Amino acid sequence: MKCSEFLQELTNYLDGVLDARTKAELEDHLAWCHNCYVVCDTTKKTIEIYRDSQLYELPDDLRTRLRTAIMSKCKQKKAEQSS
Repeated sequence: MKCSEFLQELTNYLDGVLDARTKAELEDHLAWCHNCYVVCDTTKKTIEIYRDSQLYELPDDLRTRLRTAIMSKCKQKKAEQSS
């Protein structure tokens, strides 16, 4: 298996939706390919951190400023596309 093939199946592997044969091929590749192992491990840890993280409630003033800035950018993009 090539690294590019591994990377195409990485999300399916991490989601646990691969058939047994494909899963075994990926795990065999991980056993000898350090680069793909690092990518897989880092991605897995990132997902775990995200899932375990607590939601942070934004202060109202910050939420308002962000919303205003985003809406302004959207209007600007729309105006640029119209002209």
